[in-house]
Amino acid sequence: MSAIAPAQAPGPDPAIPADEATRVRLGASRGTPGAVLQRLARDPSITVRAAVALNPATPPEADHLLIGDDDERVRVLLARKLATSMPSLDDAQQEQLSAQACQTLLLLVADEAVRVRATIAEMVKDLPNVSPDLARRLAADPAILVSAPILRFSPLLETSDLLALLADPPHSATASAIARRAFVAPEVAEAIAASTDNAAIQILLENPQAQIREATLDALISRASAQPRWHAPLVHRPTLTPKAAHALAEIIAADLIEELSRRADLPPDTIAALRQRLTTQLRGKTPEAAQQTRATAEIEAAIGWARQIEAAGGLTEDVILKAAHEGNAPRCIALLAVAADVPAALITRACRLRHPKGLVSLVWKAGFSMRVAQSLQTLLCQVSPAALLREGPGGSFPLGSDEMRWQIEFLGRPQ
Repeated sequence: MSAIAPAQAPGPDPAIPADEATRVRLGASRGTPGAVLQRLARDPSITVRAAVALNPATPPEADHLLIGDDDERVRVLLARKLATSMPSLDDAQQEQLSAQACQTLLLLVADEAVRVRATIAEMVKDLPNVSPDLARRLAADPAILVSAPILRFSPLLETSDLLALLADPPHSATASAIARRAFVAPEVAEAIAASTDNAAIQILLENPQAQIREATLDALISRASAQPRWHAPLVHRPTLTPKAAHALAEIIAADLIEELSRRADLPPDTIAALRQRLTTQLRGKTPEAAQQTRATAEIEAAIGWARQIEAAGGLTEDVILKAAHEGNAPRCIALLAVAADVPAALITRACRLRHPKGLVSLVWKAGFSMRVAQSLQTLLCQVSPAALLREGPGGSFPLGSDEMRWQIEFLGRPQ
């Protein structure tokens, strides 16, 4: 929806003061008459129009005028007010006010500004009392910022809606967002599992509330030899059949076989077979190879933990600094990989090469500061204090953005 410039304010009106500060107070007051608020919705001052947009007493007619405001910030404020009002409406108000708010929100969902649409999505993502049509339109939005919260949280999306979105996804992150839902029906899990979206399948496997049928899980295990990042989530699924456990033992590392053999839901004969498999596998490994296997397994397990932290909105700089302070390298690698949206192999390669420029570049991509970069250089690359890449003025990165992009590309090249 293209924004419409606010209409020119009519000539002088004794009810509308000339002083802007007074008009702002009028626009923000619940006691201002609706007719005055309608005039203020056309005010040439953005501050006045913003006050009207935020005023919960603004009549629907004035809200409709603000839908076409030429300033995106006013429309964002209007969207936030209307979406925030939804959970506070009681039963007596629902029929009229909720319908009016939903109609206005439906118009704002067509706004050309992603920020406006994303504001609505974030505010209504987990509400059960908004229009299902509103939820479906937001879920089908091509902008990830808009659709992802709805795809992941909205209770209004039925199984049929989710299957339709997977069949015709609005963007590449559709399956990943759906795989993170608090409940994933078997039909939806099967559709994700049948795809080629390996990252979404990993998220699905890491979700204990995903209802994955036995046949679907068997099919994923048959593909898992080429997908090492699936191994730990498969081992940690809430239920596994003996058949699935035996198939997994053929492809996973020794540390994961050991975990598998400790499951309480497998029969004694399966446990015995797994332990025999573990003994056989360890006999054929050098100590160095066994250590590498353990390190890989620790990072894979930490990746699952980091994804849970991210899903809960807790993947902050403080979390990775705490892990660095504790000397927990696998968790630092996992948190950085998830935050930067790169394979953990890029980070382990930077560590193996003792390549501080590459590590600093990955920290930059993750959106963390040089405080994190300095801690990780010491922990992961064993860089001496004298050789540390340090922050520039104002906490800036010591490398240019073009160079950091090149460093990340270098780490991702085939070895």
